[in-house]
Amino acid sequence: MSRFVVGLTGGIAAGKSEVTRRFEALGVVVADADLAARAVVAAGSPALARIAERFGAGMLLADGQLDRARLRAHVFADPAERAALEAITHPAIREQMQQQCMQASSPYAIAAIPLLTEVGGRQAYPWLDRILVVDAPEAVQHARLMQRDGIDAALAERMIAAQARRAQRLALADDVVVNDGHPDDLQAQVETLHRRYQALAAA
Repeated sequence: MSRFVVGLTGGIAAGKSEVTRRFEALGVVVADADLAARAVVAAGSPALARIAERFGAGMLLADGQLDRARLRAHVFADPAERAALEAITHPAIREQMQQQCMQASSPYAIAAIPLLTEVGGRQAYPWLDRILVVDAPEAVQHARLMQRDGIDAALAERMIAAQARRAQRLALADDVVVNDGHPDDLQAQVETLHRRYQALAAA
């Protein structure tokens, strides 16, 4: 059965998790790309077998789990190796998220994809019906990152710069939640969108 699916994305420290939690509180099923990314490389999974084949058995721990730290260090040192890893994991992540969304018990589902813009937007996820961007000014992201992660301004700046530009994300958006510091405003925006998505799903 086809489900109406909303892709939710946003920059680092824009408040995606907070918005996602509020949709979940309204009974909406959320498929999370970060959780799917962990699940697809679980011990014994086909993707993990392909990783061991491509990058060597040394990327596995003694118990058969992925040595995340070692693999991360390896792929971040070489863009070609990172691309090879993504070619293995991204299709599996997309497939798992699509299954979760299609099996959702709510009238519509949300696919929370932090790096939606970076991985190709609608071309990578053609089954998304709408895209919702959680947006915050860069100065707000910056301050939140420093506070949340206990880091300095320079590192916060690099983390923001490593992602797609704010304008690129907003160009993908059908809907935008502005999260610039007022939690009460957030709830009202989520409830308005919830009603809109229920109506679109029913249509």
